[in-house]
Amino acid sequence: MSGDTTRVLWVDFFNAERLWALLLIPLLVIAYIALLQLKRNRGMRYTQTGIVGAVLPRQSQWRRHVSVAMTLCALVAITGAWARPVGTEKVPRERATVVVVLDRSLSMQATDVEPNRMDASKQAAKDFIDQLPSQYNVSIVGLSGASSVLAPPTTDRGMVDRVIDAMDLQDGTNIGDAITASLSAIAQAPGDEGDDPAPAIIVLLSDGQNTGGSTDPLTAADQAKQQDVPIYTIAFGTLNGYVDVDGQRYNVAPDTELLGQIATATGGQALDAKSASQLNDVYTHMQSEVGYEDVKKEVTAQWALYALAFAIVAAFGAVSMAARWP
Repeated sequence: MSGDTTRVLWVDFFNAERLWALLLIPLLVIAYIALLQLKRNRGMRYTQTGIVGAVLPRQSQWRRHVSVAMTLCALVAITGAWARPVGTEKVPRERATVVVVLDRSLSMQATDVEPNRMDASKQAAKDFIDQLPSQYNVSIVGLSGASSVLAPPTTDRGMVDRVIDAMDLQDGTNIGDAITASLSAIAQAPGDEGDDPAPAIIVLLSDGQNTGGSTDPLTAADQAKQQDVPIYTIAFGTLNGYVDVDGQRYNVAPDTELLGQIATATGGQALDAKSASQLNDVYTHMQSEVGYEDVKKEVTAQWALYALAFAIVAAFGAVSMAARWP
């Protein structure tokens, strides 16, 4: 909920100007004290107090005071509710940025994950992105020998899906460059001038067989750590995965050690997905790790409940004074 708020003591209100009604409370207290004094003065007329006590039931002073106090508290609470008090609620960070790094190196044509690593990773990425809150910015980075930002941070899910579908295989796997490109994409996330950087994570899906690049993967991971950007890595494929290139068969088992080092260095998590279904579960876990923020919300109903509770106590006190208990 948006809108300006005003803090009174320790509570924020959307309509703090309505608290003027609280000025009536001191007037009521003064009136109550004056009436007690007037009643005490009138009581002095009666010298035969024993006769009066026999005729009139004895009322408990503390019960009367409690009833009045609870009535005043109910008035304070209902006035606060009228001023629309503000509380906080944890909601998904609307400015969160998720960078999905998809490996498109030649090793991703291995068929150890049906129908192949590339197609399975594309579908899993789209399924994950579809589950993210619509306010999250999503960026796509292509991991290859020329790692680059294919889609800058955007909330346009249709455009992101088209970019993923258009990805094709390329030579090389420069993981360090892909991480650097991801950090560059995060810096491009839209926001108001002067705002703190949007919270972000990088989801890196690769077989982990780094083949070079201008930036060492662990050096790039250290840069991500310095920017408080955790990297979650998914070792995609099996130990028995292979590809045939130019008549030669190559084993393309995932480099789980390197991916684990990257995740650990940034405060992320290294995961393993041996099938498309497991990969979807992994991405669902990633969604819950993006984080939450405190957002202001109106809590009028809560204050009205306080007023009701005070009023009930005051009503019981009034009834007990009016009734003749055995």
